[in-house]
Amino acid sequence: MTGRLRVTRPGISAVTDLGRPDGGAVGQMTGGALDQYSARVANALVASDPRAPLIEIVAADFAAVTSVNLLVAVTGAPADVAVDGVPLTQWEPFWWPAGTELSVTSIRRGVRVYLAVHGALQVPRLLGSCAPDSVLGFSGPLHRRDAIEVRPGALRLDHSPIGWPILRGAARPPRFTDHWRIPVTDGPDRDQFGASADQLTRGTYLIGEKSNHVGLRFRPGPGALLPVRQHRDEILSRGVPIGAVEVPAGDELLILHRGRGVTAGYPVLAVVTTAGLSRLGQARAGQSVEFVRVSLAEAVAAARAERAAIDEVTRRMAQLIAARRGATSDPLPAPPRLAADPAQVAS
Repeated sequence: MTGRLRVTRPGISAVTDLGRPDGGAVGQMTGGALDQYSARVANALVASDPRAPLIEIVAADFAAVTSVNLLVAVTGAPADVAVDGVPLTQWEPFWWPAGTELSVTSIRRGVRVYLAVHGALQVPRLLGSCAPDSVLGFSGPLHRRDAIEVRPGALRLDHSPIGWPILRGAARPPRFTDHWRIPVTDGPDRDQFGASADQLTRGTYLIGEKSNHVGLRFRPGPGALLPVRQHRDEILSRGVPIGAVEVPAGDELLILHRGRGVTAGYPVLAVVTTAGLSRLGQARAGQSVEFVRVSLAEAVAAARAERAAIDEVTRRMAQLIAARRGATSDPLPAPPRLAADPAQVAS
């Protein structure tokens, strides 16, 4: 059985996944969800593959109508989530009944929200990924009246009424704030900046308006000074990691994100950690950022902690499925009728 998600309010949204980890080998940007942690948790909450396609919603309001019953989850930045007017909780799975409209409005504190479904969104792929590629013109933003084919999964659960929790407390939402602390490790060219390299972690930086998925631009905030390169020898173009903190000529820092090209020629002062990259994926223009220098061991430990948190969600969901009816070939049971007032929902 297949159905469709019909977009009624696209905002700024696209179908994406975790990107192309091997894309650099053929000169392609990695791409994918900028907040990888939120995207991974969203798929874990609906018992989908970690690399399954999902919808990334950026800043503006979004809405869509489904033609089939779906188990879904919404993670990422705080927002108002509702199905036909019934408010629902982020970072928990819930039912989206056929013929109803799911809306995500008033995104705040962060900038990206992720909508995952149990099953599969049927979308084109490039090098094994559905992530948009702005350079090649592959895929792109959703538009009003776009219809995304969806194949619901085979899970059958004794579900609670709409608006009531199916699985509560399994996910660990990050802390969303107006000031971000971003951990960084030393880059390969730190020595080129001499003692001024420490200036990166001594002040506050502001995110520029021209920031995007390719790179975020930062200008020094009050009391901050840009690190100054002490050497003028030429740096040949070479491979650069996602998260590279570069210091080009001028009055700003540049941090490459998932849409970056695979080579560059600016000195790399530092590299944002895996956990820090997801936080930067939620940072808005004008917000303040403080960089915190950490060791490689600390960066690895933080990444493992995030992965353990995701694994715990996966484990809890598997326990729930096993405790109920398990996985069968039957379609999802029909959810109860929605009521605008959650107190009126039948138990």
